[in-house]
Amino acid sequence: MSTVLYNRVALIGLGHIASSMFWAMKRAGVAGEVTGFARSKATRDTARRIGLCDHVYDSAAEAVEGADLVVLCVPVGVMGQLAQDIAPMLKPGATVTDVGSVKQAVIDAIQPHLPEGVHFVPGHPLAGTEHSGPESGFAELFENRWCLLVPVEGSDPAAVSQLQALWSAIGANVGIMDADHHDLVLAVTSHAPHLIAYTMVGVADDLRRVTDTEVVKYSAAGFRDFTRIAASDPTMWRDVFLNNKEATLEILGRFTEELFALQRAIRTGDGDHLFDYFTRTRAIRRGIIEAGQDTDAADFGRGKTLK
Repeated sequence: MSTVLYNRVALIGLGHIASSMFWAMKRAGVAGEVTGFARSKATRDTARRIGLCDHVYDSAAEAVEGADLVVLCVPVGVMGQLAQDIAPMLKPGATVTDVGSVKQAVIDAIQPHLPEGVHFVPGHPLAGTEHSGPESGFAELFENRWCLLVPVEGSDPAAVSQLQALWSAIGANVGIMDADHHDLVLAVTSHAPHLIAYTMVGVADDLRRVTDTEVVKYSAAGFRDFTRIAASDPTMWRDVFLNNKEATLEILGRFTEELFALQRAIRTGDGDHLFDYFTRTRAIRRGIIEAGQDTDAADFGRGKTLK
């Protein structure tokens, strides 16, 4: 039997993650009324048309009024201004969280604006597809994915536990992590890979010897996967890199060193180095599959799951 964890939840930003959260919360029966707001009128109109949220408001302040949980699902770069805008309407005892891919910058942007008596528990669901917008969400998105909660100093333990229960109820595994460590881990697992994917697709675009038709027609699995990642929302990723600068640059520096070593091995014909390196990195992929974070199916299990 489902238990309502929050009587009123406000989703600010109605894109892929917020949409998936709405459908997942309703399916699990853990939220009473769910309100929403999006900056774009077109997005608000779409949300109303598809029944996304019980009520969609034309301002963020209206959407958060009386909410027990406020989830900021907007690009990292606008979170500070948004927190300032909604602060006067937050009710005492409410919890504010977010779904941003960077945590320390989000904490620095939001925390100064929150009134006393409002709990702040930053979060980051490690889930998503390259699709965006209110129509791209689906209830199963978070199943067996990880959501990392990053409590700040003084975070109320009861508020953290309640939010943890919500994410667990909609299918996620929940971990607790500090902000700096989160940002370094995500630089390795998400931010740098996305930047490399954008770069590789950009190289193909610039390589005039290969026509656009050939790039599309002869896309092998590797390039096809690069283009899937590089199709992600450009505003979100611009803000991620600008707000997780130090960790991303550190990982890119290490990547460059590894790349130079591989270049040297290829140039000198050092097949043993290449074989050993590929064998070691292959084990990482197997570990991801064994951990249930992907599948070894030919289409990675994404063909029927993702919209």
